[in-house]
Amino acid sequence: MKFIKTPVKGMCDMLPSDMRLREHVLSMIKKSYGQYGFMQIETPIVEHIENLTSKQGGDNEKLIFKVMKRGAELQRAIDKGDGEYADNGLRYDLTLPLARYYACNKEKLPSPFKALQMGNVYRADNPQKGRFRQFTQCDIDILGDDSSLAEIELITATASMLTQIFAEINITDFTIHINDRRILGAVALCAGFAEEDVGSVLISLDKFDKIGLAGIEKELLENGYAQETVDKYLSVYRAVKEGITIDAFCQGIDEAYLPAGVKQNLSDIIESVAPVLAQGVKIVFDPTLVRGMGYYTGPIFEITMDGYNFSIAGGGRYDKMIGKFSGQDVAASGFSIGFERIVTILKDHMQDASKLPEGSTAYLLGNKVSLERKAEVLSTARRLREDGTVVTVLPMAKNMKHQIGLLEAEGYTKFEKIYE
Repeated sequence: MKFIKTPVKGMCDMLPSDMRLREHVLSMIKKSYGQYGFMQIETPIVEHIENLTSKQGGDNEKLIFKVMKRGAELQRAIDKGDGEYADNGLRYDLTLPLARYYACNKEKLPSPFKALQMGNVYRADNPQKGRFRQFTQCDIDILGDDSSLAEIELITATASMLTQIFAEINITDFTIHINDRRILGAVALCAGFAEEDVGSVLISLDKFDKIGLAGIEKELLENGYAQETVDKYLSVYRAVKEGITIDAFCQGIDEAYLPAGVKQNLSDIIESVAPVLAQGVKIVFDPTLVRGMGYYTGPIFEITMDGYNFSIAGGGRYDKMIGKFSGQDVAASGFSIGFERIVTILKDHMQDASKLPEGSTAYLLGNKVSLERKAEVLSTARRLREDGTVVTVLPMAKNMKHQIGLLEAEGYTKFEKIYE
């Protein structure tokens, strides 16, 4: 059997320069979120298949990498012929594993609990720029706080972190979009859709940026919904103008479908966040913002940047998820950072971001160098490292010019050639 040297489709090998940039960004994220009191945790990349297929992950549940049962268990499943050969799967996000984690460890954690997670997730998606099948997510979540303060903290912490990161490439402008799933649901119910159809309708609306209202109409009709209901529903969004306020958008919604306090809660978040944002950062009400996950129950938010056709962060409130594990609902809200997309943006703007620090030194030793001379070099290298200099000691290659060229590409600027 022939070995394949390229990575699996949608997954990437990381060169040293890639890893330096990624670790630099991760360290900034950790430091920034740590200043807001978020505490780092870790969950396994493998989850129970029952959890992953619980209809909480929206379209992501179609993209699960399943892990087959093993040994005798797999054989029993094959013999039984029930068609289910997987008992686990690779996590498609960090939120669902967090809900399980909190339900299992709640008594050991402070309340409210401010969690920070950073790790790989997996989706059998169609790879493209900024989108992979294995990618890193960075999430912050606040569990046990049912007030708008949770959303205010999440949004301000994330805006502050992104402002610091993008300052390195002189980008100051980005937009925070905010909406509420209860408003979205109320529009659908008011138009005549049944309660059990709201989730499906919102999955179609979530494609607004890709297929527009005409595409959404076509999809809803293909899904069997009545033309009259679809027309009434989409008329609300056809009337939306840039800068529309929450009150103006909700004016035509029957109050019977919209819980009391939803509009005020959303306004409070916007009014509290706006004054503390850095110059160039704005927060806007976006009535077409959906967020694809089925587990959101309240405010939802997303961050976009001009010139890029993808969001760089998104999240929202999911008060019902933890209760599915523990039997008791727990207030929960979170923000997920598009780490790979942020790295993509930085790469587009930073030529030397991933190089070693100035003064990094390479000692190149010829094959005739004595043990005593090697010991002197190693001793010198140790002293330089103690002073904070990056030092590598390498055997001298036959094609030393090519060797030095590769080292210079990594960021080495000083070279000591020792022949004997």
